[in-house]
Amino acid sequence: MESGFFDIILFAMIAGFLVLRLRSVLGRRTGHERQRPDPYAAPERGDNVLEFPERGPRDDEDGAEGAAAQTPVAAGLTRIRIADPSFAPEEFLAGARAAFEMIVGAYAAGDDEALRPLLDDQVYANFKRAMDARRAAHEEVQTDIEAIKSVDIVDAGVDGTVAFVTIKVVSDQVNAVRNAAGEVVEGNPDYINTVVDVWTFARDTRSDDPNWLLVETRTPEDEDGEDGGDGDAGDGNSGGGDSGNRTSGE
Repeated sequence: MESGFFDIILFAMIAGFLVLRLRSVLGRRTGHERQRPDPYAAPERGDNVLEFPERGPRDDEDGAEGAAAQTPVAAGLTRIRIADPSFAPEEFLAGARAAFEMIVGAYAAGDDEALRPLLDDQVYANFKRAMDARRAAHEEVQTDIEAIKSVDIVDAGVDGTVAFVTIKVVSDQVNAVRNAAGEVVEGNPDYINTVVDVWTFARDTRSDDPNWLLVETRTPEDEDGEDGGDGDAGDGNSGGGDSGNRTSGE
């Protein structure tokens, strides 16, 4: 009995010793221990987490629906970009604005050489006819662009390999025509007109020449059926009439 009693006491002492050793190795839980991460829990967001925007559809996703949702002008510009990947509407508008001022100024000055590289054959022929008539009549045209209020693309597209872009230019101008004696025979040099011009530029997308040519000029009155545009600047459209008056805003 005594040996069994001492065996029990010995085992109890050994067990107590092991418990103390385990506690010294593992430590006690105080409530401040860092909890082990749960691999299945959602990650916490900290201040250094970068939030990415939700991914929208790619350009090639739902292509049919995207094309159908485009306006006619946007669809036309898309077709031009497909034919000519270097085409940029913003750059085109900047160039068209500069071309507008150059063409208007060259026509008023009767500068054939400056006009020729900017116009296609038909438009140049019409401009030259009007300028020749003006020179024969010893008339001078005054056209001063006071301000260009807006330049907008109103039509665009591709016909075969040729890209077309039509712009509407709204500008404030002073227009007058003087005879050989310097007398004003048309317009008013002291009056500012608001003039609306609709010009179409074209370029062969397969050509190495990056320049766009003016192929048609018209005004809103022409679109209402008064005069067909068809690039005829010699019938009172933008670019000059037979009388030398470039605009129809008076």
